[in-house]
Amino acid sequence: MKNEKQPNPNVIHPIKGYDKEIYIKPTITNPNIIVDDFSYIADSDFESHVTHHYAWNGDKLIIGRFCQIATGVEFVMNGANHQMNAVTTFPFYTLEGWDMEPPAATDMPLKGDTVIGNDVWIGQNAVILPGVHIGDGAIIGANSIVGSDVEPYTIVAGNPAKVVRKRFDDELIDLLLSFRWWDKSIDEINDLIPILTCSDLTKVKEEIEARL
Repeated sequence: MKNEKQPNPNVIHPIKGYDKEIYIKPTITNPNIIVDDFSYIADSDFESHVTHHYAWNGDKLIIGRFCQIATGVEFVMNGANHQMNAVTTFPFYTLEGWDMEPPAATDMPLKGDTVIGNDVWIGQNAVILPGVHIGDGAIIGANSIVGSDVEPYTIVAGNPAKVVRKRFDDELIDLLLSFRWWDKSIDEINDLIPILTCSDLTKVKEEIEARL
């Protein structure tokens, strides 16, 4: 172990003396935000990056393990949506003095939970819109606006975000999705680091196949 220390997903500051990068999970207070071990953000407060997240909608933000979230990223939740199937989109019911009851849920463009897989890298100032599902190993380019689902191990960028390319060929992607390195123990992952960080993808395929 580096510096004789075991990785600990329950510490807030994984870099000694630096408070602008935190493991997210131990900081969460909102029960509708679910973040798994070792995912981090380059900031000191994660929940401020989750906007329009109102309890009455019941939508969840779910983030897997080992995700890397840059500064300025925003997760826009369903509370940002306005009624669109009527003459006006103005939300009278949210403001004092207007005689309007909240619209029925069926009249609102609710998109469901936002789900981020494992080992996802989200670049600086990207915006993730309500209900988006991002697959394992995906990369979201800086300043992207993501309004559609992203397949595993795919790079997207732009406004709206569009596919740039797959990170690997289908054979390696299938192997990685079966291998699920992020679910292994800390000791196993430490032993796998030479493979996980190797740029010789032929060797990576051989090593993973041998372990499946």
